[in-house]
Amino acid sequence: MNTCSESGPPHEALFFVLAFLPVFELVSMSQVCKSLRDAIKNDILPWLNVIVEPPLNTRLSDDILIKITSKVNGQLRVLTLKNCVKITDDGLLKVVEENPFISKLYSPGCTSLTPEGLIKAVKLLTKNNHRLKSLKITGISNMKKEDLYTLHNLLDLNQTQQKKGKILYHEHKKCSSLKHEETDCPIDVDVCPKCYEVRMVFDCPGILCPRKKQHQTIECRGCYHCIPRCDECGICITGQELAEAAWADTLCLECWLQLPKCNFNNKPQFNQQTHQGCRFSGSSGFVCTACHAKF
Repeated sequence: MNTCSESGPPHEALFFVLAFLPVFELVSMSQVCKSLRDAIKNDILPWLNVIVEPPLNTRLSDDILIKITSKVNGQLRVLTLKNCVKITDDGLLKVVEENPFISKLYSPGCTSLTPEGLIKAVKLLTKNNHRLKSLKITGISNMKKEDLYTLHNLLDLNQTQQKKGKILYHEHKKCSSLKHEETDCPIDVDVCPKCYEVRMVFDCPGILCPRKKQHQTIECRGCYHCIPRCDECGICITGQELAEAAWADTLCLECWLQLPKCNFNNKPQFNQQTHQGCRFSGSSGFVCTACHAKF
């Protein structure tokens, strides 16, 4: 790879991109050349939105998070911690205390956080008429209905506002953290109408949903534990229609029939997996990554 001194400084557009990159990519970009390193080190703009996701998530500790967020001098706007299992209530509260203007707080899969810690953080972020616009907390253990109602009150939400937007299972799985997992729902969890647990509750996108046909009076809405859904189209499926696909994903029969299959093991290729596997030139044949590695 040529150095900046040999090939010239980076294109100016790269410096605008920095503000949209997760922390792992920022660290990687800082090692490309001196110009990018200085921009990332000395400018607060790339650090206004702190996004931590795999593979950095398992290595992020409270101390590292506090050090990263201290770069913006209390001006942090978005904090995304995806499956950061080492982040505790103490670390989150320290960051929130020093950055009271966070408008979007995403901590899905942060299993070391507790409902009590999250409530304290949201209380700090809703003081003095500051508006916390979005909260993503799926995967936090022991979340009770009472905790959810407390969060609704702190965010000044009513039931109409919470249920305004639909969360579709297949779109949620494809969504990238670079988009901050935007939905119209201020809080990503709800009380499942089937099991009454606090979990992500998904809507069915299918007009001709088989469950709606069979049970006209039952709303086709619930968590994944109560209503299995197709990973490709998001429609809810019954046991008779369920087709197991490669990579432990689930497909409805219609999607299974339509998707291309591996020439060796007949496993379907999901649309979100089109970058995986190999296709042969001059042929419509497809070989999944597992079979390609084997043969």
